[in-house]
Amino acid sequence: MKKLVLVFTAFVAALAVSAQDKKNTKSDILNRAGDHIMIQLGTDIWTGVPDSINDRRTGLARGANVYVMKDKVFKTDKRFSVAFGVGVSSSNVYFKNYKVDITSTATKLPFVNLDSSNRFKKYKLTTAFLEVPLEFRFTNNPDNAAKSVKAAVGVKVGTAINVHTKGKTLQNKTGGTVSNYVEKLNDKSFFNGTRLSVTGRVGYGNFSLFASYQINNLLKDGVGPDIKPLQVGLCISGL
Repeated sequence: MKKLVLVFTAFVAALAVSAQDKKNTKSDILNRAGDHIMIQLGTDIWTGVPDSINDRRTGLARGANVYVMKDKVFKTDKRFSVAFGVGVSSSNVYFKNYKVDITSTATKLPFVNLDSSNRFKKYKLTTAFLEVPLEFRFTNNPDNAAKSVKAAVGVKVGTAINVHTKGKTLQNKTGGTVSNYVEKLNDKSFFNGTRLSVTGRVGYGNFSLFASYQINNLLKDGVGPDIKPLQVGLCISGL
């Protein structure tokens, strides 16, 4: 984990140096704002899962992504560019009276109904990935990107850095509090270590709507349903 943080920090530092170099040049193309920082807040929709699992989801699944990007403008037409970078994405999916037993020794990932057993009042599954995004971008007014229609399509490749479940406040089957116990379990063995996604964004200025669809399964083959998360939400970008 420390190595991943160091890689991310080094990329940010390199981008800062590059941005300073751009500031000192007279080239309009190099001075163009390139959405070098992207912060995304979204919700996750699980496709490919049976109703027995989807019906147990509760509340709004929340995801947060942060990317640092390097924007390379086409010299022949500065409305178009290609951007690449690095970042971290995370997702929190919440369940009611349910358990995703990621530490099980079974060959298939157990999704356990706890209607008649002790369960946690709050329970979530969290996944986090280190990702490398690549975008093909269009900005209709590149000389004033803050007042411009923008669109982008792309792909991203990620590697799993954390998978855990967290439960708070243990209750009995009638909803009475047993204890304020907090349980956090970490295990990635049932989950694909690599994530491949297609992405899209459209918006105006520093705000856009984004979507990201995982084209391979969240879980390894044969250990559970073919879950392919779709994340949609708001992207705030700039610099």
